Amino acid sequence: MLFSSALFVFLFLPLVLALYLVVHPRLRNGLLLLASLVFYAWGEPVMSLVMIASITANYFFGLWVDRARARGRGRGVLVVAMVFNLGLLIAFKYADWIWHTSGALLNALGIVDATLPALGSHLATDSPLRAVLLNEDESIRLPIGISFFTFQAFSYVIDVYRRDGAVNKNPLDIGLYVGLFPQLIAGPIVRYRDVAEQIVERTVTLTGFAYGIRRFVIGLGKKMLIANVCAEACDKVFALPVNELPMDVAWLGIVCYTLQIYFDFSGYSDMAIGLGHMFGFKFLENFNYPYISRSITEFWRRWHISLSTWFRDYLYIPLGGNRVSKSRTYVNLVLVFFLCGLWHGANFTFLVWGFYHGMFLVFERLGLGDWLGRRGAWLRHVYVLLVVMVGWVFFRAVDLNHALGFLQTLFGLGGEKLVHLPHPPIDDAWVSAGALHPMASFANILTWIAVAAGVVGATPWLPRVGDWVQRLAEKGRTGLAFAFEMAGIVALAFIFLQAAMGLASGAYNPFIYFRF
Repeated sequence: MLFSSALFVFLFLPLVLALYLVVHPRLRNGLLLLASLVFYAWGEPVMSLVMIASITANYFFGLWVDRARARGRGRGVLVVAMVFNLGLLIAFKYADWIWHTSGALLNALGIVDATLPALGSHLATDSPLRAVLLNEDESIRLPIGISFFTFQAFSYVIDVYRRDGAVNKNPLDIGLYVGLFPQLIAGPIVRYRDVAEQIVERTVTLTGFAYGIRRFVIGLGKKMLIANVCAEACDKVFALPVNELPMDVAWLGIVCYTLQIYFDFSGYSDMAIGLGHMFGFKFLENFNYPYISRSITEFWRRWHISLSTWFRDYLYIPLGGNRVSKSRTYVNLVLVFFLCGLWHGANFTFLVWGFYHGMFLVFERLGLGDWLGRRGAWLRHVYVLLVVMVGWVFFRAVDLNHALGFLQTLFGLGGEKLVHLPHPPIDDAWVSAGALHPMASFANILTWIAVAAGVVGATPWLPRVGDWVQRLAEKGRTGLAFAFEMAGIVALAFIFLQAAMGLASGAYNPFIYFRF
């Protein structure tokens, strides 16, 4: 079930909210946990057992590590918990990739002379596990959001070990912490210490509920009206063979993807935060206008904040952080971002993307940051956008060859491309890639409106208007402030109406980060 589906918006959410507001407060956690399990199991009921196994195991790990810490121990329990959680990720997310990569390496070295069969093919054909664990191509089925709920569950154990949070002996509370449906599938990754008190006791206020609705609608609009529209053009561009890709079309594709991934993911985060407020939870922000950054270091303070801070607190700092020698610090940075890339997916493109960002963080510490600091703000913005967009090519491409070919076209390397047409409409002729695939084939007026809205929405211009309206009210100009407030409500209603029309079409529009 998707946030951006008619079933969720018009049936599941209203029903759960109605029940939540009328049941006794002591029953609310149980209701939310049940609703979260239904939400997750709607599309793949069997795979929900993986999440339940993760919740159960980490609940007992929390109890175990708490008892061990009381005796001055606990590190061994933490290692066991780490092995379990990483093992779960490796088994479902990376096993196929490791198997095929190993097979390709053995083949290249001449140790084997044939491609290894799919890992799942080793299950007996009559085994009931085949239908449960494998896709049609015999690859292992990936539980939706496994990277998110695994990191979240493991962070609970770490927080208990560090005494950053008290152990919770109620399994329903831990189940709700890990499985709460607003942020279950694509974050933000919530720390146990940040919501421990809210899980036990929270209050739904009229102000908070209204804010939650507003935030949810904004997120829905980001997804349906900007991200999905940009995705249509982007998918067409990236589906082209790179030898037929014109330079201007390549730029259209990466600009659309740059906007798509931001509004898709920040839209989900907005909806998650809004839903949290409706149920009395306050989740931390996950995005802070990353495209206005003036360095890659700043970009990572603004982009996917819950993940970057997770890696900082649970990996970078334990490795020594900035407290070690400069060379060791640089190694730590590259390693952390290399693993961050791996977290996103089992593909060499993600590894390169993570390594690429880690290296730019190192370059900025080596002097690039100081050099940029002495330049104009516009140059620093251009630098960040260019670096980030080049990185998105690796993130979006199907493989490294595709990414490198796309980048070659993006920067006009290799000269004009000619495409051979041995069939009608032109028999045995060569035409330029630009003539064969003109820009108009990939972008219509709706695309350009979405791109323009995305450019504006990626800046804090609209929130500043809201702050200005608030200052008007504080200065006694209530009439003008009221007019702007009403305009904002009308705009919100328009966004919801347009998004609802998109939901009514029934088109499948999953979020990008669902596959992580």
